[in-house]
Amino acid sequence: MPRSESRVTATIEQEGPWFIAYCKEVPGANGQGRTREECLTSLHQAILLMQAFHSEESEKLPR
Repeated sequence: MPRSESRVTATIEQEGPWFIAYCKEVPGANGQGRTREECLTSLHQAILLMQAFHSEESEKLPR
């Protein structure tokens, strides 16, 4: 299956020494890290997991 590229908007906030990130386009996907780069990498991984989960769930739906 070809991989499709899409763009989302990440909202990044800093709380103490931690950065946290989320994007409204993918509810439930959040990232965190001690640097902005770590945080965005974490968010990217969370988005990929959410996409995989939703893909698997849609395959389970009756046709």
